[in-house]
Formats: sequence, C-alpha cells, structure tokens
Amino acid sequence: MSRLYDKIFRFEGYEVVLAGDGAEGLEKAKTDKPTLVLLDVMMPKMNGLEVLEKLKSDEALKAIPVVMLTNLAGQSDAEKALSLGAVKYIVKSEYEPKQVTNMIKEILAGYTRDAIPGTPTTPAK
Repeated sequence: MSRLYDKIFRFEGYEVVLAGDGAEGLEKAKTDKPTLVLLDVMMPKMNGLEVLEKLKSDEALKAIPVVMLTNLAGQSDAEKALSLGAVKYIVKSEYEPKQVTNMIKEILAGYTRDAIPGTPTTPAK
C-alpha cells in the first residue's frame, strides 16, 4: 500500500520519503523535517499512535501536520489520534486512493495558505 501512495504522490509532484517501521519514520521526520507525515496505526517497532505522540511532543516537529492513514476503523483509535494532534484520520478502505490524495492536497494547501502573510485563510464564496 505504501508503494501505491508513493507512486501517486510522486506523480502529483510531491517528494516522498518512506519508512519501513515507526522508529525509522520518527528518525526520518527528525532528519528530513517533512511538510506532512502520513502514519498508519499498525506499524512494526513503534505503532503510529506512539510515533504521533513523539512527533507532537518534540518542539522541532510538533508543527508538522500528521494524517493517520489506516485500515483500523475503530472510533477509539480515531479519537486518540485526533486528541494527540493528528489533523485527520482516514480509513483507507473507505476511500479510493485518488480521494485520499485529494484530501492530503487540501490539507497541504491549507497549511501553505496559512504560512503566507496577508492571505485569507477562509475560502471566498
């Protein structure tokens, strides 16, 4: 599944860095300082919720938006992720990959828009 999203995001023009497990993902976040982090809940060595908690407790990383992209549809996992600071909890099986890509692009556009001084943060009607 990670290879599929890797191809989709690269096709859309994004630079992608993959990690094989939660611990590696945390280390790569520390060194690469990504624009956004996609996390699965179920990962070896350190699960996504643990990685999320560590990202949000690190002063240098806590502003990076984190999206949980998982097949775990449990309400408690979603609530925990959002309470820890995830900006969105997406259940992979409920969306086509293109829909997920569009959601991520919207999140990135929102963060980019907020970073530009003098740009309105609410869409024009």
